[in-house]
Amino acid sequence: MRSTPKGPPPRRPGRLLKALGAVFASVLAILLVVAPASLATSPSPTPSPSNQTFQNNISGFLRDDTRAPIPDVKITAKSGDFEGTATSGANGAWNIGVPVQGTYEIELDESTLPEGIKLADGQENPRSVTFSQTSNLSVIFAFGKGIVVQQQDFGQNLLNRLVAGLSFGLLLALASVGLSLIFGTTGLTNFAHGEMVTLGAVLVFMFNAVGMPFWLALILALLGGGLFGYVQDAGLWKPLRRKGTGLVPMMIVSIGLALAVRYIIQFFFGGATQQLPFAQSPEIQLGPVSISPNNLWSLVISAVVIAILGIVLLKTRLGKATRAVADNPALAAASGIDVDNVIRIVWVAGGMLASLGGILWAYYRPGVTFDMGSQILLLIFAGVTLGGLGTVWGALIGSIIVGIFVELTTVFGLAADLKYVGALFIMIVVLLFRPQGILGRRERVG
Repeated sequence: MRSTPKGPPPRRPGRLLKALGAVFASVLAILLVVAPASLATSPSPTPSPSNQTFQNNISGFLRDDTRAPIPDVKITAKSGDFEGTATSGANGAWNIGVPVQGTYEIELDESTLPEGIKLADGQENPRSVTFSQTSNLSVIFAFGKGIVVQQQDFGQNLLNRLVAGLSFGLLLALASVGLSLIFGTTGLTNFAHGEMVTLGAVLVFMFNAVGMPFWLALILALLGGGLFGYVQDAGLWKPLRRKGTGLVPMMIVSIGLALAVRYIIQFFFGGATQQLPFAQSPEIQLGPVSISPNNLWSLVISAVVIAILGIVLLKTRLGKATRAVADNPALAAASGIDVDNVIRIVWVAGGMLASLGGILWAYYRPGVTFDMGSQILLLIFAGVTLGGLGTVWGALIGSIIVGIFVELTTVFGLAADLKYVGALFIMIVVLLFRPQGILGRRERVG
């Protein structure tokens, strides 16, 4: 007689992990093919007036006092031995590639202006401009007879910064909500979440660089972010949870993972700042508000995605199961909920949300760099902490407050390079006086 083993058949996750590993390896292979990425150029929405041979660019749009474009105007940029020239196109756009960041003297050749058009009174020409934490610098020339260049009205500037802060806060919320969901269901403070943000923008640039349509590059980048979240959980966090690893060691592992992924991206992508398609666009006027089309689209997309996520969490069985696991995993498991499956879905959703946030962040900056996610990681943590750890709506509210606060500080005289310090100050104050955040619950200690 032959004995047969009792119990359920053994699970075979090996095939699935091998398949996922193969997909991830193929993505790295594509990166290797297109590396170094610093040699690639991202397409522009309009033909560039100058030959782009450098990664840093000085650009602008020439408009007269009726907002009509001014074509065929010569602009020159000088710095040391370098001199670059460009001629404005039919839409008024001009662009000069420069070798390094620094200070340049920009001069508009007034002899090339059309008859009847002149620079506004008080408009400095030539003028000195300096790069600051970006590879693209916009220079505006004011035109019009009798117009005197003045500083922007305080109220107008305040309104514009408020709208920009709302757009920034909503894109922060996309990444913060994913981080909050992961923390709520697993208790893990994931310091590698910044690299999940970076991955979305890098994948869009990579897929676009190999000739894919822009819309397809966006879809594949979002899927890639979700796949990265799944691989993280299946290959790293789930085994650690099963071994009973504490949250502090897991947090330290996430810091090591963040450093590893960041510099793997740098190895393939390079250290230069790259631009996504349509990154440069002139601001448009919507009533009293002046806003760039990219920021407007970012605001709309973020609001729609967050609204859909809210409906899913409140109205669907998956959303209710997710909230149950976040509230009490043991009780949820006793109620018949597959906790591991819910956590896996949360990691996929968190990866996709982080990737979308990274794409929008690349347009807001603008630019794609290997460390762009780590630059706003503390702002993401500040939003989650302010709103309340583990609460989705708290992360949303906290991120909006942080985004608006960051942008409004520049209105009241804080240097642009220091505007992120205010958000970290908010996080410290919240931890001192209300550690549970705005919507968080006070927990007993001991």
